[in-house]
Amino acid sequence: MADGGAPFGYLDVDRSLSGRRWRARPADAELTRRHQMMLGLDEPMARALAARGVTAESAESYLTPTLKALFPDPSSFADMDRAAAVLVDALVADRPMVVFADYDVDGASSAALLVRWFAAMGKRLSIYVPDRVTEGYGPSPAAFRRLREEGAELVVTVDCGAAAVDAIACAGEIGLDVVVIDHHLMRDEIPVCAALVNPNRPDCGSGQGVLAAAGVTFVLLAALNREARGRGLFAERPEPDLRQWLDLAAMGAVCDVTQLVGFNRALTAQGLKTMSAWRNPGLKALLEAAGSKGPATTFHAGFVLGPRINAGGRIGRSDLGARLLSTDDPEEARRLALELDALNASRREVEAEVLEAAVRIVERESNFADLPLLLVSADDWHPGVIGIVAGRLRERFRKPTLVVGVDRAADVGKGSGRSQPGVNLGRAVQAAFDEGLLLAGGGHAMAAGLSVRPHLLPELRAFLCERVAVEALAAAEADSLEIDALITTAGADRALLESFQRLAPFGPGNPEPVFAAAEVRVERPMMLRGGHVRCTLTDRSGGRLKAVAWRAEATEMGKRLMSEGGAVHVVGRLKADDWNGRQGVELEIDDVADPRRKNV
Repeated sequence: MADGGAPFGYLDVDRSLSGRRWRARPADAELTRRHQMMLGLDEPMARALAARGVTAESAESYLTPTLKALFPDPSSFADMDRAAAVLVDALVADRPMVVFADYDVDGASSAALLVRWFAAMGKRLSIYVPDRVTEGYGPSPAAFRRLREEGAELVVTVDCGAAAVDAIACAGEIGLDVVVIDHHLMRDEIPVCAALVNPNRPDCGSGQGVLAAAGVTFVLLAALNREARGRGLFAERPEPDLRQWLDLAAMGAVCDVTQLVGFNRALTAQGLKTMSAWRNPGLKALLEAAGSKGPATTFHAGFVLGPRINAGGRIGRSDLGARLLSTDDPEEARRLALELDALNASRREVEAEVLEAAVRIVERESNFADLPLLLVSADDWHPGVIGIVAGRLRERFRKPTLVVGVDRAADVGKGSGRSQPGVNLGRAVQAAFDEGLLLAGGGHAMAAGLSVRPHLLPELRAFLCERVAVEALAAAEADSLEIDALITTAGADRALLESFQRLAPFGPGNPEPVFAAAEVRVERPMMLRGGHVRCTLTDRSGGRLKAVAWRAEATEMGKRLMSEGGAVHVVGRLKADDWNGRQGVELEIDDVADPRRKNV
């Protein structure tokens, strides 16, 4: 068998059934040895740590990340001190204020953080979340006029606003002060407002550009505490303990798929510990509505709670998530959680319909196979699910993907995109906007959104394909599945899982450990509802390992698992299997290769 340095890939897999090369996750051998000696780790765990770029000096804090060691100075963020002063001025003067939030988890979490801090200071903030369908993303002149007419004097935008030049200019004209708290990529033009805090604004020197908006908002709370403390506002009331709201910061970081490195990693790790107590009534009620339990993990945040919070903004009332995370009333939390859970079930049905139609379009258009980027569109696709569908298509076809739902009556297409590592989709979409092909557009490297006139879709596709061609070619050549360790079915046990769990929380910048098992046989494959394949894996070690491949029915991998035809190599991630208290593990299969086939 060969490793990652062999002529072919790991286990000689140059192309798996998903078309990817397998390779060992690159790790410096000397650094691996230092981790073994200094931390007493076994070789696979030490190599995994080295492969994630963790130096010998930072290894201990990486395994036990703390806010004390990694919390940035709020003043290092451009406009942070100004934002804190403006907001505390408004608190003292009791000015009418509104939090204007994006309709996703990050926006809801950011809004709830601000609402809870001001509530602790004795001031109630109202929340405004634009409707995804009728208002679109972010602030608009119409929304700001409406808020001003209703009496607002100050609006704080969270997870949006950094690119809202026209809306903020309108706010200035109507006497509405605006503070922007955001994290999205910005153009050179900085809107003129009371304060704009964004680690990705061109002149910000904080070095915290990986933060979600909830992370930026959490740092703002520290700045607010400092500002209020300096003014003596805690002489007669307790200073808000920010640690109680770390769960909200973690929700934003995980659900916005941010890089879990540095301070953001510590924020997420400590936030998940806070979340595990389930003291936030909204999160607790939503967990119960979903029928889940246990200590909080990135899985809970990203796959159990997050989609349900998002469901309100996708196909229901856009403010439901923010209201859920802000309330301290258990009965209101229960009612909102049940509503969101029901909306999430409806969202899944709508998503499945759009995904099926989109796949048919891709497979029908033979030239799509040669394009570096997929752009599919159709009339009346619900704008609330197109981002999820774009992600599903990207996973399936291994290309940057944009999905556009067209509203013929309004003569506009709303699109959402997901990218491959190495292809900066947000930058390409911004270039299309600058070229005059879009009504609106922006995002970041791995995700983007846009609005376009339907008749310009062919021109937009051609422009984007040309724009990302070089990056996409390099990304396709580098499209590989990196493996941390080779295991046997007998050696895949709870001790191995818990050893590698020391690397958690997992996400971009800190990938979940991936394991390979060689020449395993598939026993008792079973197709489950939803297109999942469940089976048992065995090998010469004599062990039996439960395994599941999600949404595999229509893939080559799923067909191969169901065939039971000879030994295969598999790659996947180990998960806890605590059903009926068994304390076991199962493998979530990411990929399969047939050792009898070369250059698949």
